[in-house]
Amino acid sequence: MSKSDKSAKTNPEAVSKEAADKAHLDIRGKKLDLDILKATMGPDVIDVQNFYKRSGYFTFDPGYTSTASCESKITFIDGDEGTLLYRGYPIDQLAEYGDYLETCYLLLYGELPTQAERRQFDDAITYHTMVQEQMSIFFRGFRRDAHPMAIMVAVVGALSAFYHDSLDINDPEQREIATRRMIAKVPTLAAMAYKYSLGQPFVYPRNDLDYASNFLHMCFSVPAEDYKVNPVLARAMDRIFILHADHEQNASTSTVRLAGSSGANPFACVAAGIACLWGPAHGGANEAALNMLEEIGTPERIPEFIARAKDRNDPFRLMGFGHRVYKNYDPRAKIMQRTAHEVLSEVGHKDDPLLQVAHELEQIALKDDYFLERKLYPNIDFYSGITLRALGFPTSMFTVLFALARTVGWIAHWREMIADPTRRIGRPRQLYTGPVRRSYVPMSKRGTGLGADYHRD
Repeated sequence: MSKSDKSAKTNPEAVSKEAADKAHLDIRGKKLDLDILKATMGPDVIDVQNFYKRSGYFTFDPGYTSTASCESKITFIDGDEGTLLYRGYPIDQLAEYGDYLETCYLLLYGELPTQAERRQFDDAITYHTMVQEQMSIFFRGFRRDAHPMAIMVAVVGALSAFYHDSLDINDPEQREIATRRMIAKVPTLAAMAYKYSLGQPFVYPRNDLDYASNFLHMCFSVPAEDYKVNPVLARAMDRIFILHADHEQNASTSTVRLAGSSGANPFACVAAGIACLWGPAHGGANEAALNMLEEIGTPERIPEFIARAKDRNDPFRLMGFGHRVYKNYDPRAKIMQRTAHEVLSEVGHKDDPLLQVAHELEQIALKDDYFLERKLYPNIDFYSGITLRALGFPTSMFTVLFALARTVGWIAHWREMIADPTRRIGRPRQLYTGPVRRSYVPMSKRGTGLGADYHRD
């Protein structure tokens, strides 16, 4: 009897603990023991890194809904409970008591900054907000009616052509420089994209303004007159940035990680994330929710659209309800609802009919069995479109603002991945269902390939 066998006989708990740390799999008579990796919060994970090597099989998981693509310490989501934590801190506390740059520091470095650390970080961001002057010439190459997201994909990727001294991903100092440059410069580029769409001159950043105020100033001021940033609107903008700063391994973040796994420079990786975010199923959802509220128009028409949403034969869908991860109330939606009321009240649209429609629709959805059974709770997109419109942004800018806020999350995940000693280039596998091996057929033996009804002109 081996030493471990003796231990198991004298200590039955050792057997149960060992069994609990393993997943036992029987594949056509072949038995495998797979390690179970412990999480600090959320589900533990079955380690299948060597599954193919040991079994000869791949796993099949379209959309990666049951697959942990990486180990991360940045953001935690519990969709069933409606929980969102940045480095362990609840999103509602950060949005209520902190600001965006403090949240950036937390996501990047893992802890809230001290006064000295915060002052140094703020200064580093503030004094990197200007972009190379030749970037303004680059903008002139776009059509005036180009979508701002198309411009953002191009100009953020182009930063690698202007800042050669921060492209070496293996140099920690260069990674740090690239990090601060992107957090500082993406708002400037976003404001330039907005101004370009209007045909207005670019507005330079100002070092005497905070992050959100500076962005609003670059977007809405003009050389012909003074512009004073409304502190209520600036606070709302800052809160929107916090709410969108990170959201775990979503499509765009996974895109950034996958691009980064090849060793691509950070500017290119973030540009890839922006391109992915542009998809209507990802970053465009708030615009779709706003369009839906405009289609409904008035609270009196809500029952009609509720009935349509329940009709399987009707293509209409309620946008801004439900979430791929959250099966409870999206914690960000509660904060965004309050923010929407604050902004609309401040700008004189407290009685905005769209807000009335949104509020009434939300109350119905939270009581209607159809929505409750399907766990279709309002998400952040439900209110963010109204808020951004009240701030003065057109719908074409909504996803740009999302990208601006999410830049820090992308960078935090990119940095975490680059620093991981076990990093490997991403290489998903597939379930192949195409033709089996076959031999090449010479052209002379392939026939004409023309159907019986084919006629030459």
